Amino acid sequence: MLESRFQSFADVGGPSSGAARVAELRKALESAGVTGFIVPRADEHQNEYVPPGAERLLWLTGFSGSAGIAITLKDKAALFVDGRYTEQAKSQADRSVFQLRHVVDEPPVDWISQNMGPGEKLGYDPRLHTPDAVSRFSAACRKAGAELVALPANPIDAIWRDRPQPPLGMVSQQRGRFAGESAAAKIERAREALKGADGLLISDPHNLAWLFNIRGADVAHTPLPLGFAYLPRAGRPTIFLDARKLTPAVSDELGQLAELREPDALVGFVEQLGKLGSRVSFDASTAPALLTQTLERAGGKAEVGADPVTLMKAAKNKAELAGARAAHERDGAALARFLAWFDAEASQGRLTEIDAVKALESYRRATGALRDISFPTIAGAGPNSALPHYRVSESSNRRIERGIFLVDSGAQYEDGTTDVTRTIAVGRPTSLMRDRFTRVLKGHIAIARAVFPKGTTGAQIDALARLPLWRAGLDFDHGVGHGVGSYLSVHEGPHRIAKTGTTALVPGMILSNEPGYYASGAFGIRIENLVVVEPRAIPGAEREMLGFETLTLAPIDLRLVDRKLMDDDETKWLDSYHARVRKVLSPLVDPPTRRWLAGETRRLNSTRGSR
Repeated sequence: MLESRFQSFADVGGPSSGAARVAELRKALESAGVTGFIVPRADEHQNEYVPPGAERLLWLTGFSGSAGIAITLKDKAALFVDGRYTEQAKSQADRSVFQLRHVVDEPPVDWISQNMGPGEKLGYDPRLHTPDAVSRFSAACRKAGAELVALPANPIDAIWRDRPQPPLGMVSQQRGRFAGESAAAKIERAREALKGADGLLISDPHNLAWLFNIRGADVAHTPLPLGFAYLPRAGRPTIFLDARKLTPAVSDELGQLAELREPDALVGFVEQLGKLGSRVSFDASTAPALLTQTLERAGGKAEVGADPVTLMKAAKNKAELAGARAAHERDGAALARFLAWFDAEASQGRLTEIDAVKALESYRRATGALRDISFPTIAGAGPNSALPHYRVSESSNRRIERGIFLVDSGAQYEDGTTDVTRTIAVGRPTSLMRDRFTRVLKGHIAIARAVFPKGTTGAQIDALARLPLWRAGLDFDHGVGHGVGSYLSVHEGPHRIAKTGTTALVPGMILSNEPGYYASGAFGIRIENLVVVEPRAIPGAEREMLGFETLTLAPIDLRLVDRKLMDDDETKWLDSYHARVRKVLSPLVDPPTRRWLAGETRRLNSTRGSR
């Protein structure tokens, strides 16, 4: 329901609950024989979106952000968040109970080593931490003379009396015309990538979904079936899914590919692999430490590294790319209808951020193909637009007035996932706004036009988007782009355009292109299109070259462009992009939107009266 997305901070736990719940947790920890406990914002798969019953951090602290960790000791407790959530944590967490710490400036491992004492025991749930995280926490405890202890059951689960039950979203088959490759063929490709291991334990539900051509409904915004799988070097795979999620038809289809077992059989299955002396590959990013520990205690060898399915999934095939293009045409038409409506209504001064979010989703629903939004829409007016990860609530909702309005949104369709940001002028923009917008646009165009040799990583081209800002002594603090899935996660790895983007870009990878600029307390700017890596033929080239095809179709606000800052090649790109937007979307929208679109996609150097 839409209304649930706009609850105020106090509605989702609130600081009033913190003291009582921490006191109850401390009693449970004393009974368990430990001094403290680590509560991550995580489920058993390290998902970005987790089911309600896995929101233990929210339940304990009141903090509802998508990333964070709390540590509770006998006489103190701390909540660690990153810079996106500093203000939110102040509003939500009980600061009389929790010290608020920046997860980068004062990492949890440093806090542990400084606040634990000799002989003390710090508990953790080995289902909710990766092997690397356990190693780091263990080292921090040893530094303090303390011990990290795996608990057999999560103490919060025992005291969270109205904890929601695990989700039972029904599993569906991803149809062949969207998947483009049979599950059997994918399985054989994955086997070839095992590199000496006896098998691969698949803990990332995105990889489970892609490999077996299934989708689910267990979490918000991403069509995931929560479960695990084991892919042996030879023989039938085993899938661990709750049978209640499977219709007879889906069960029969999956049963032809793999053995089907209940999730509670997984630990015993891994223990048996260990007794056989198996070498098993685990995904470093998502594997629960419980499984690697179980395997090695039984005599097996855990090889923790990158799941090869992740990279396979990242390179989209022809069918997936065709679906992505179709999804972006459909989504572009819905977005154009919204932008035309917004342009007419915003000038009246009656709209709020929530009004805009509801309207945009209504236009997407009108396509008849929307499965879900791909993330909670970011809709920021004025100073709220300067918060890159702003999420509107009833308490923060602003009226949209003269200045900047930024909307970052996306959709899940069966044939593709979208993510697009547009920055819109409400009234006449200032010269400063136009300068900053144009510099961001120049960076966006630099990425869109980039040509680079095979083997290039996202880190090597990240600076292209920043140069126009750097020349003015400016920058932004997020990456230029993230990977995007095929009717899967809107944030997909391992590829990205960022200083940390070390994965080589290959044809078929879909990424966002979203440079920005943020003037704190005043306004923010971001321009985001999705792009796909494609081969680029250059006459006389001595190396295999790549470039980007832009997938997103939506006008860029020309009122915010300072023509004097644009060079001829940039102007040609923008005019060509707008001509394509107009040609593709015009047949898909109603006549009033078509007329509006014609004006919004005019040539940059043409003239038009102010609106």
